[in-house]
Amino acid sequence: MDQLFEILVRALILVAVIPIHECAHGLAASWMGDYTARDMGRTTLNPLVHLDPLGSLLLLFAGLGWAKPVPVDTRNFRNPKAGMAVTALAGPAANILLALVVIILYKLLRLAGGISFLVEAALLIIIQTTVHLAVFNMIPIPPLDGSRLLTALLPDRSYYAIMRYERVIMAAMMLALFTGVLSLPIYRATDWIIAVLDRITFFLN
Repeated sequence: MDQLFEILVRALILVAVIPIHECAHGLAASWMGDYTARDMGRTTLNPLVHLDPLGSLLLLFAGLGWAKPVPVDTRNFRNPKAGMAVTALAGPAANILLALVVIILYKLLRLAGGISFLVEAALLIIIQTTVHLAVFNMIPIPPLDGSRLLTALLPDRSYYAIMRYERVIMAAMMLALFTGVLSLPIYRATDWIIAVLDRITFFLN
């Protein structure tokens, strides 16, 4: 029952949080001068436009996953490196802000004394998974956001040299994900971010 409940909450995250994450990428790209995502309908909150089958299944059953990468044409950015960096960071930043909003809601409900066990459990899963996704997406491996951030930080020659091994790196990441090797650093980073958000909302404790 507990596992089924968690999967149901993750399904809610899949149709509510993932679209916000992807829409943030598209809006950031538009703000930086590239309207490719907007023109291809990727600045909508419709989850069907964004969901990736494998990434969705992993999110439901492993708690970590991804969506279809938002299309970006760096030639349209006023500053290609800065444009890609802002676009890549927009999704994880949206997750963190959303987690902050849910933490505030959670604390307000507790202060009001009107939160049931199931609602409390669901909100805690949403907070943790939303931050999890932000941390996970910053891993510099395609199709995750961190790989796009690499394009902004590394010289083109170095980036393309790394991407020659994209399939091998992706396979290694999948193996690390399923064997739990990535779990400890991701959980520690997640716990640290949640602790920071909790301190920010100290006035509601």
